[in-house]
Amino acid sequence: MVDLNNSSTREAIEQLYFGYRAITEQPDRILEKKGLGRVHHRILYFVGRNPGTTVNALLATLNVSKQALNAPLRQLIEMGLVSMATAEHDRRVRQLVLTRVGQQLETQLTGTQMAQLQAVFEKTGPQAVAGWHKVMAVLSNPQKS
Repeated sequence: MVDLNNSSTREAIEQLYFGYRAITEQPDRILEKKGLGRVHHRILYFVGRNPGTTVNALLATLNVSKQALNAPLRQLIEMGLVSMATAEHDRRVRQLVLTRVGQQLETQLTGTQMAQLQAVFEKTGPQAVAGWHKVMAVLSNPQKS
């Protein structure tokens, strides 16, 4: 049974909240200037990591509905940041890739986070980094633990 008054668990929740706020602060400012939000960054990130990904695969990765993805994805396409093409193997399949401008924006956004994490990782050392990766892996996919 989980002790809801456990101060260590409450501290971990607060650290997660404040850490997430810190890691999204710089990208949020960049996105805001373009009229975009965090959902746009997530789309750019995962399309950039998986060029040619399908809309269905992106839906599964982000764990959102088609309705939740439709407007921000359409906005990124209209802004020329993401390109959608018909797959050669199946004309019903839509594949997504970042445009050159989309790649530049994604690199800028994620680059701020990578630099921030790298600095923290260097400060805390390899054992802490390994522990952090282990915790985040279990947190993000509890079925595999």
